Amino acid sequence: MKRLIALMILSLMAHESIAKAVVNVYAWGGEIPNRVIHEFEKKSGIHVHFSTYDSNETLYTKLKAVRDGLYDVILPSSYYIERMVQQDMLQPLDHSQLSNLHNLDSNFIHNDFDDENKYSVPLLWGATGIFYNQSLVRDPPISWSNLWETPLKNQLLLLDDSREIFSIALMRLGYSPNDTTPQHIEQAYQQLLKLIPNVKLFSSEGIQSILIDEDASAGVVWNGDAFKAHAENKSIKYLYPKEGFVLWVDALAIPNKAPHPKEAYAFINFLLRAGVAKQIGIIQGHAITNAAGKALLPLAIRHNPMLYPPKDTMEKGSFQHYPGEETVALLNAYWQQLKLAF
Repeated sequence: MKRLIALMILSLMAHESIAKAVVNVYAWGGEIPNRVIHEFEKKSGIHVHFSTYDSNETLYTKLKAVRDGLYDVILPSSYYIERMVQQDMLQPLDHSQLSNLHNLDSNFIHNDFDDENKYSVPLLWGATGIFYNQSLVRDPPISWSNLWETPLKNQLLLLDDSREIFSIALMRLGYSPNDTTPQHIEQAYQQLLKLIPNVKLFSSEGIQSILIDEDASAGVVWNGDAFKAHAENKSIKYLYPKEGFVLWVDALAIPNKAPHPKEAYAFINFLLRAGVAKQIGIIQGHAITNAAGKALLPLAIRHNPMLYPPKDTMEKGSFQHYPGEETVALLNAYWQQLKLAF
């Protein structure tokens, strides 16, 4: 009898678990704080199955490999939003289910990668620039070209991201970071081959620790990582190169085969709350797209030019765009050759 009762209890627990509302979230590692996820679960009663990736390509490949809907909310970067929209991988958003959408800064509503937020809701944004450790580097590298100089031999950290690094070489040559001309990309590759002797490591993960521990003297990083590293190591400095720089936006979206769309909207709308956006901005250290949330940030963050550069600096930035499948394949091929030369 006891065994029968135990089996019945287990059966009821299993049924309750199956019936419980869930949302499957797949996002960049480190961009949505655990505290925010736990708060959402507590207030909504929806359980979050949360997993992370370290590159847009990993996200894209995973979604392509899964026939049936697996994820409800994803967090790709702006140019991957463009790519996924072109390939019918995202659901058009129902704004009536996003009552907190009005909290967004207008600059992230009227954007050129997804105007009027038809398929995505920007969450975080930032820039790719140069960091250097002033205790280790005598002459600060103020331009991309400075990274090629001899004193930086075996000193540089480069992001492990083909688009970001090819953008640097293209800008050094005077081209747009979104240039798709094969001859220009080949020229950029030749420039990057000349940079290899100065490269100490490629990494897009653990950047803050690398900077804090002084495992690299200078290099290419995202401004949010430099901002947080500076809080721990005051020798870390960050510059926006004079030739220009890449701007990025990571945006929430719902895949077209999402199994729990209702819960997906609830999760996205929760992240759009001003107080939640403030938490994300403080904990994660990246610039937020939420104007109402930004207004709640401490002045030391809200007015920090490393995170929120002035208008004249921003005018030198360029958002990445999806370059087309042929260019993606070309960049990937060159990238593999470059890494073999390292």
